[in-house]
Amino acid sequence: MMTGKVYIDSMRLHAFHGVMEQERVVGNDYLVSVEIEYPLQEACEKDELSGTVNYAVVADMVAEEMKVPSRLVEHVAARIAKRLKQLYPAIIMTRINVKKIAPPMPYEMDGAGVEVWERY
Repeated sequence: MMTGKVYIDSMRLHAFHGVMEQERVVGNDYLVSVEIEYPLQEACEKDELSGTVNYAVVADMVAEEMKVPSRLVEHVAARIAKRLKQLYPAIIMTRINVKKIAPPMPYEMDGAGVEVWERY
């Protein structure tokens, strides 16, 4: 069986996650990347959207989950992974990366975040 990855790379969103109260009031910009390992045989052979993961649907779902404030980005990433598996039960593996672009720390950096993955 042919498998492969469907992915979204660095989807930029503004959201209100954080341990500090100020982060949940002002918000921050985030980059969210999603990788989904999926059986792609049907999509490759039949050229039909029904045989793959629709990344437009995935992007909409990620945007919905990012609108729900959480203290930890780990929680957000896990919610995204859980919804993906519900939407596409044939998923083999998910990898979700949530990066806060300007975390409230006194250091120069490109961001800080978390990556969670789960193999089913």
